[in-house]
Amino acid sequence: MNGKLATIPPNFGGLPPDQSLWKDSRVVFIPVLYDLTSTYLPGARRGPLAILEASTHMELFDEELELEVSRIGFYTLEPLEAVASGPEAMVRQTQVYAEKVIRADKFPVLIGGEHTVTLGMARAIKGKYPQVSFLQLDAHADLRDSFEGTSFSHACVGRRLTELGPLVQVGLRSLSREENSFLKSGSVTSFFWHRLAESPDWAERVCQALSSEVYVTIDLDVLDPAVMPSVGTPEPGGFHWRNLTQFLRRIAREKNIVGFDVVELAPIPGLVAPDFLAAKLIYRFLGAIFARSLGSEKKTKRKKGE
Repeated sequence: MNGKLATIPPNFGGLPPDQSLWKDSRVVFIPVLYDLTSTYLPGARRGPLAILEASTHMELFDEELELEVSRIGFYTLEPLEAVASGPEAMVRQTQVYAEKVIRADKFPVLIGGEHTVTLGMARAIKGKYPQVSFLQLDAHADLRDSFEGTSFSHACVGRRLTELGPLVQVGLRSLSREENSFLKSGSVTSFFWHRLAESPDWAERVCQALSSEVYVTIDLDVLDPAVMPSVGTPEPGGFHWRNLTQFLRRIAREKNIVGFDVVELAPIPGLVAPDFLAAKLIYRFLGAIFARSLGSEKKTKRKKGE
């Protein structure tokens, strides 16, 4: 492709074309290949294609739900590549890409790419759901007003989200003095990782702080680097698979999830476990979100004797 990074990706989950048509799919995946403002380890632009590739090796039967989540239909857009005009332009491009999905009443899943691309999706979501709140799962606060000359750095995504709606952060393990001062203004509800163990009701408090409609942004560095080393800025501590997926199931059960993203995977050559984890996390969260409707379909089929 003349040196371009992207190739036409496999559909998420490896579904064949006749089982992943736009008109029949309830979920649309939006791969965004971008990491221009990454400040430590680059490579997140390669994350979406690594996740899509890993997803083709998953079993599509979910052993916890006892359902094939993929039955709701998956369609994967061609990757959106970086624009050279800067991060704000990239946010606009992502917004336009996402609005196509949202206008069609599809459920959007953005696969990044660095965290900046979340802002494009968030703006598109806000247009349809004016009362939406944002749940940010992240090791970093990302609350700087500007960083390295731009207000659209990955280090500013949380601050920009506060301009769109209520923001709740979970899993924080790193922030600057400036960000700490902003937190004290009361503009954000933040749950630091080191305090979760002291607060057995923290998940309930998270739910109380969110509105009924929620957009979830998952920076993979919210996970412990022991299980997710493939990120741009790994921080000691963090969630493991079981407690993160349990929390996501609870959020999906109690709130109307209107979209989500998984960002910041920076693949390490030869180490595919993190790529597979990211793909399985997306699939498991979709299962939690659509479990009720899938369960209803299963009951209907039983009644019909299928």
